[in-house]
Amino acid sequence: MIEGGVGGANTGTGLQFEARCDFLTLLQDIPGYEVRPMVGRAGSGVYFETKLLARTFQKHQFYNYLEEEGIDWKVMVSKKLLPDDAILVITRKTLNIVEVKFQKVAGSVDEKLQTCDFKRKQYMKLVGGLGLSVAYIYVLNRDWFDKPAYKDVLEYIRSVNCDYCFDFLPLAWLGLPNPDGQKE
Repeated sequence: MIEGGVGGANTGTGLQFEARCDFLTLLQDIPGYEVRPMVGRAGSGVYFETKLLARTFQKHQFYNYLEEEGIDWKVMVSKKLLPDDAILVITRKTLNIVEVKFQKVAGSVDEKLQTCDFKRKQYMKLVGGLGLSVAYIYVLNRDWFDKPAYKDVLEYIRSVNCDYCFDFLPLAWLGLPNPDGQKE
C-alpha cells in the first residue's frame, strides 16, 4: 500500500491501483481468489476458495446483466452509464460502482467527480427492482487529488453518500473477504 493510504498494510487486504490498472487482474493476484467468465452469462464470476461471491461487469457488460434480469434500461434511464467496474457482491446484495480516476494534469476529471450523486441515483433506478443497493466509489491517485484544491469536492462526494479512497481499495469496502492470515 502507498504510505498514508487507506486500508491495510499490504495488497492482501485490498487492491493497489495505478494508472490503467485492471480490477480483475488485481483481484486475481490475491491468494484464494479466482476470476473467470460466467459461461452463458454476462461478466465474470469472482470466487474465493471456490465459492462464488460476486459478479463483475465492465462497461457494456453491465447492460447485458440487466437484460438477463429482464430489465429494459431504456425505460428507466435516458442514457447508458458505462462503469469502469461494477461489482455485484451477491451476499451483500450490493452493486459497487468503482471508478478509477488518475490525473497528472488539470482536466475534465475535476468536473466528473461532481457527478457521483446523479450517477449513483441512476444506477439505483436500474437495480432497485432487483433488491440491490448501490455503492459508488472513486479510487483516486493521492499525489493529485489529496490537495487543498480538492477539499470541497471530496467533502461533497461523501456528503451525497458516495465515497473515495486514495490509490488503494480495501476488500472490506466491497464486502469481499481478506485471505486467511492477512491483516486488516
